[in-house]
Amino acid sequence: MASIFSQPGSCVRVHQRCCFNTLRFFSSKPSASSSNSRRLFPRRAIGKSFALDVSRSFSQSLRLLNGDGVPTLHHFVAQASLTASQPHPEILSSDAPASEIASKGRIYHETYGCQMNINDMEIVLSIMKNAGYSETVEVPESAEIIFINTCAIRDNAEQKVWQRLNYFWFLKRHWKSNVAIGRSQSLHPPKVVVLGCMAERLKDKILDSDKMVDVVCGPDAYRDLPRLLEEVDYGQKGINTLLSLEETYADISPVRISKNSVTAFVSVMRGCNNMCSFCIVPFTRGRERSRPVESIVKEVGELWKEGVKEVTLLGQNVNSYNDDSGIEKEVEPGSNWALSEGFKSMCKVKNMGLRFADLLDRLSTEFPEMRFRYTSPHPKDFPDELLYLMRDHRNICKSIHLPAQTGSTTVLERMRRGYSREAYLDLVQKIRRIIPDVGISSDFICGFCGETEEEHTDTLSLIKAVGYDMAYMFAYSMREKTHAHRNYVDDVPEKVKQRRLTELIEAFRESTGQHYDAQLGTIQLVLVEGPNKRAPDTEFIGKSDRGHRVSFINLPLQDRDDQVDNKRNPVVGDYVEVLITKTTRASLFGAALAITKLSTFYNNVEKAAVACGSRS
Repeated sequence: MASIFSQPGSCVRVHQRCCFNTLRFFSSKPSASSSNSRRLFPRRAIGKSFALDVSRSFSQSLRLLNGDGVPTLHHFVAQASLTASQPHPEILSSDAPASEIASKGRIYHETYGCQMNINDMEIVLSIMKNAGYSETVEVPESAEIIFINTCAIRDNAEQKVWQRLNYFWFLKRHWKSNVAIGRSQSLHPPKVVVLGCMAERLKDKILDSDKMVDVVCGPDAYRDLPRLLEEVDYGQKGINTLLSLEETYADISPVRISKNSVTAFVSVMRGCNNMCSFCIVPFTRGRERSRPVESIVKEVGELWKEGVKEVTLLGQNVNSYNDDSGIEKEVEPGSNWALSEGFKSMCKVKNMGLRFADLLDRLSTEFPEMRFRYTSPHPKDFPDELLYLMRDHRNICKSIHLPAQTGSTTVLERMRRGYSREAYLDLVQKIRRIIPDVGISSDFICGFCGETEEEHTDTLSLIKAVGYDMAYMFAYSMREKTHAHRNYVDDVPEKVKQRRLTELIEAFRESTGQHYDAQLGTIQLVLVEGPNKRAPDTEFIGKSDRGHRVSFINLPLQDRDDQVDNKRNPVVGDYVEVLITKTTRASLFGAALAITKLSTFYNNVEKAAVACGSRS
């Protein structure tokens, strides 16, 4: 789960200026804005129960009646707006250019926390674009709408969000004076919208924070944003934090925040069923539900046409993917629904559909020149079928994230992880036996409730025994609503947590160097992602199959697939053969040999292996 998070306390800010061709599209799933319900609520599909939605919208506007129960002018204006927001088929298919529909306001957005949040922001921008909000800006001072997408996993992330909200409150409260002195260029005081996990967890506190925030919208309610923003115009605060059993946003094409990128992230499932005692994700993002395979294949196909060469499949527990949408159509489910040997699950699967291996097989077969990665998985969902698929398909990267969280069996039991230290180590051995050159990364939490020095030592020994390529390590932060919050005491002092975290980092650094050193003298296939920031004029940087960062000098190279012996400089999106000549504990450096294609490279590797075998 934590692999998709940045380093502790880090912030991912993504914003840029762009204009879109817009079409009129309002929220298709309106929900009561005053609802603070925490129950799971399945949403209706687009276009269904239209009359019921209109009736529901009407009931929401009854608060606009005067004391005698007679509708006021305000009531009719609001009702017309709500009725207009219903999704008529002809509106959904509209193809009106941006010049015909004026932008309703410029958007500024910030995202904190995990890669799923960045993907969610791309979905939000798509929804807003279709509703007439057609422009984004690079600074909050120029925006009429400010989105802040939040993370609730650690306290440090929440504190950074509160700091930013204070500044946005300043922009709102002192808008006139800010415009007068040139600090602000927005056309009216900005509406501040809090999205994501923190929105669901702290909705009451956020809305009560001295008019700091106008709209609070949870991860499953983004379709409702246009309506919620309209309510603000009538003096209401907009809130929808209902969780869903069905929402996957499968029908929405995300607006890519990173333009001209050769890598992309595609969300394949949402939510989590694992209920680990330390984790708040099931309470902020709800239960697991997976997108249909066909919708994912379509999105990846569109990315391929745009020049994307590597896709990372996203999910809170991505390898528990279960597409049961075709069960009624007699689609044959995956043949192996067994968990990893020695692992158990806190939640039973009711309808068994297509598994993660089925999805990965389909994608890697249909797009043979595209690389595929995935994050973040759970160790329980690595059946042999998935491991053999990764071994046999050369465009599935030989890189596995295997969150351990701790090396102590007793702490694992308190964490409700569903496995022991021994089962985890057995799985590592199996993975390396089936995929010999695999890179393994992990997550670790130190200082969990009741952790003793002996249990901490078990974690240090696990790190040294496995030898990870990369790891995310955190000091434990108690989260409300979790099993640990209800049943345990956060009794490890903060100083002890920080000392143990330092020891985890040192143990990792001692053991990880050998994996980088083993790459010396090898030829790695590197996807060029851009200039090396340390030497932008002379060097490129990209990732190898195992996920290692590799830099090399930008020089003219031969193209393996060019029949004419011409040389050219590589560009972003090229695959380049790189001979590794130098390593550190965090990156590799090498000499570029040639530009190639993914299939060409591995065909040559296989031919070389056959030639070596025949000589021996």
